[in-house]
Amino acid sequence: MARGATQTSRRHRSNFYPRLGPYSSRDPRILDDHMRQIRSSGAGVLVVSWYPVGSADDEGEDLDSVLPLILDHAVKYKLKVCVHIEPYKNRNYKNMRENIKYISDKYGNHTAFYRKLHSSGRLIPLYYIYDSYLMPDEEWKKILHPESEFTVRNTDLDGIFLGLLVEKRHAMSLTSSGFDGFYTYFASDGFTFGSSAGNWGYLSRFAAEHRMLFVPSVGPGYIDETVRPWNSANTKNRHDGDYYERSFRAAVDASPSAISITSFNEWHEGTQIEEAVPKVVDNFVYLDYQPHEQDYYLMLTRKWVFKFRRRMNVDGAKAPA
Repeated sequence: MARGATQTSRRHRSNFYPRLGPYSSRDPRILDDHMRQIRSSGAGVLVVSWYPVGSADDEGEDLDSVLPLILDHAVKYKLKVCVHIEPYKNRNYKNMRENIKYISDKYGNHTAFYRKLHSSGRLIPLYYIYDSYLMPDEEWKKILHPESEFTVRNTDLDGIFLGLLVEKRHAMSLTSSGFDGFYTYFASDGFTFGSSAGNWGYLSRFAAEHRMLFVPSVGPGYIDETVRPWNSANTKNRHDGDYYERSFRAAVDASPSAISITSFNEWHEGTQIEEAVPKVVDNFVYLDYQPHEQDYYLMLTRKWVFKFRRRMNVDGAKAPA
């Protein structure tokens, strides 16, 4: 998972400090460096936050205008990009369908736009839907059930739709709504049912039984105390990479359809694997990756990406929904 980010103040709102310093993801130099780092990690697909035109994230960033730049730079490093549709205001089946059409029309033919082989034999886009549970099941059914009047199924707008699983009950809800699978997103083990690694075996079996995709989300740690000082209960110490490796090991052992990483550069939540350096600003001492190198978590990612690929080659990749 990656974000377009603009951060130019002297004090970086994070417990870690990026090697690149405070940056804007609109800067071609930054984008090129990011793609190089991601490529070095062994990852092949970026999942980029997206809001509809005219809306923005909490920082006021128009993410739709950043996406073309990300796609263009991804090509150079043979990376693919798919979108993480955020919970924009007044989301419903009608504007969701309109936004899927917008994304498909504007980006669908780009070389870097990710498409996955469907069981029908077609290559179709994959969409991550954040906070999918905020929209009622009946609304989702209107676009995800093939018999619905407004369905995207078996049309040019069809895709593989992954909903966010937070609570255990969401598994059945996502199934009945017509989703193709689910992901867990959060990098804090135990924060939700879905993010608890001990539940991934169950979720993988559930997905297999219902012919769905299961995508657990792993992360190197979690700390957001610079922006949410009241949330220290969910802080997860990195323990020199041990937390990340345990998370990855649990994901691989669950034999999922794919694994997502939270995150490449969610600095304010301390989940980034992007290169970081020691830094002191205004007497604030940032955390860092020492005694390891600045690319330590990129290299740990590379190690586990190849472990997962070997496991998939042995077990056989699961058929897409």
